[in-house]
Amino acid sequence: MNATMRAARLHHIDEPMKIEEIPIPQPRATDVLVQVKACNVVPNLSNVLATYHEWFPYLPLPELPAIFGLDSAGIVTAVGTRVTDVTVGDRVYVNPGLSCGACRACRQGKDQNCDRYTFMGYFSFCSDGRTMFDAYPYGGLSEYLTAPQRNLVKLPDSVTYEEGARFGYLGTGYSALRKAGAGPGTTVLIDGISGTLGLGTCLSALALGVTRIFGTGRNAALLEEVRAIDPQRIQVLPAGTDDLRNWVHEHNSGDGVDIVIDALGPGAPAESFLDAVSTLRRGGVAVDIGGMMERPPLDMFSLMCRQISVLGSLWFSTAEAQDMADLIGAGILDLSVLEHHRFPLEKINEALADLPERHGGFTNFVSIP
Repeated sequence: MNATMRAARLHHIDEPMKIEEIPIPQPRATDVLVQVKACNVVPNLSNVLATYHEWFPYLPLPELPAIFGLDSAGIVTAVGTRVTDVTVGDRVYVNPGLSCGACRACRQGKDQNCDRYTFMGYFSFCSDGRTMFDAYPYGGLSEYLTAPQRNLVKLPDSVTYEEGARFGYLGTGYSALRKAGAGPGTTVLIDGISGTLGLGTCLSALALGVTRIFGTGRNAALLEEVRAIDPQRIQVLPAGTDDLRNWVHEHNSGDGVDIVIDALGPGAPAESFLDAVSTLRRGGVAVDIGGMMERPPLDMFSLMCRQISVLGSLWFSTAEAQDMADLIGAGILDLSVLEHHRFPLEKINEALADLPERHGGFTNFVSIP
């Protein structure tokens, strides 16, 4: 193995990253070294690098210069002396969600509730997230990275590295569905079904055996492509073309849905969330995964009387990601609709500045070191 590796490092906010040669890190006792084979080029990364320090000062970035890159898949090339269940040569996805491992939430297996929860190669959810960045400073926009063994998901041979690099978007919807109790006999409305988060949620809902899936979006042609994945189970409605609640009841035997997944992004209007919540049956669950920034005026009395639950769901556990990988490996969770667009690491600045037009959630942008 060479002593150095190439990495894209950001030295100053809102400036291009620089491709540099830096030493290959050595794994500590319970860590592994992963050779990155694919890293998702998150469409939101350019916003993170340019404006997150102003928009979301409570989501601190790593100290610069820093190596970004959220979702990585690759091959284990070295293991620490106390690594027990991972071997050199394993094909893995690296869950970037870092937790302290010692607090009450971590001891309960609820890593996302850790007060130090941090996305390796992206941003942190806590004011002192820098300690987590310092422990694991290598994002996926590099040839190698180190990660805790507990963050690794073993990829079946039938799962490509490009598919593994999409696990962040896929797992976010998968975890939300699991929290809401999705499965056979349940019905789901996905607000924003043709987007990256929404399509992943739809594919997971199909794999989990959801009986009927309803979806909304702005692009009628994209919606029809989503419906074509399974026309017997998926119904779609272009946003604003009909009353959403009435449409759902009309196509759901006169009943509301069991689950609403709101996959719309920060710029979505609050009214869209309220419309989606109105489609729930008594006892239904609404889960937000898109991070809408507007504050919807919820009718708490109505929610109480109808026993409606509203949840926020952030990311997913490594255990959930392993379940998801196994479903893909078994052919139950089908990712064949994804369209992979690959960029060499040296072209990361050009890719972020001028990503090709996305084919909705079907497009998967990845960096190949």
